[in-house]
Amino acid sequence: MYSINLPTNSIFLMTLALRMAVTAGFVVSASIITERAGPVIGALVATLPVSAGPAYVFLALDHDAAFIAEGALASLPVNAATVLLIVTYVRLAQRQGPLIACGGAVAVWLGIAALARQLPWSLSGGLLVNALAFAIALPQLQRFRDVAMPPIARRWYDIPLRATLVATLVATVVTLSDWVGPDISGTIALFPVVFTSLMLILHPRIGGHAAAAMLANSGFGLIGLGLAVAVLHVTAPRFGAAVALGLALMTAISWNLGLWWNGRRPYRSLNPGERSDVRE
Repeated sequence: MYSINLPTNSIFLMTLALRMAVTAGFVVSASIITERAGPVIGALVATLPVSAGPAYVFLALDHDAAFIAEGALASLPVNAATVLLIVTYVRLAQRQGPLIACGGAVAVWLGIAALARQLPWSLSGGLLVNALAFAIALPQLQRFRDVAMPPIARRWYDIPLRATLVATLVATVVTLSDWVGPDISGTIALFPVVFTSLMLILHPRIGGHAAAAMLANSGFGLIGLGLAVAVLHVTAPRFGAAVALGLALMTAISWNLGLWWNGRRPYRSLNPGERSDVRE
């Protein structure tokens, strides 16, 4: 019986390709749900850990629970940077084209993420900066959420582009994690690939106002992502990375399900026989 002995580099590349393929498949599924569910539900799906989740899963395969916990702590202030990225884009998209609006938003994210890297963080500090960021951002996003959405014509390259971007993110995090450590890995893992791809894909097609409305609906969902990152940081050293990742995912899903249920309450409160012209 013969055995195949592959070089270490070949095994690494094959493993990396498999991880990228798994991530791409996950993103394709999430993208299809997002496009068919409408802007509000689509925003809730987009704020699930679509890109950060696979990145952390594959980090957990290569590193111990302490590495994951420290990376999650570094990711916490980055979540605050993401909601400020959305505010920047929503503001710029009202008058600017996609490149300026998206470029300005990404520049804000990079600046805040770089500043966060220079500061020592604790769990309480990360939660506090998230609370401040959302207190600033959510009132500004509120008036941009309700915009008539034109039909979105999907192009053949939309989903492959999103899948490629997120798979590249995973490949970057996994490849560099041994050299850059948990802090930078946690920062890169929360790079807003899904949001930037939505900006670049939707803005030229449906206009800045409608694209901004879809992202403005993501503000409350990002709170759940921040809570999930905090849960990951707290539970990884106690229960191990696998259990912690499961609890973090449950936190994000539960939060978004709560937002969805709360959004349905006005319609469910109608008396029997009472009609409403407002569609869910």
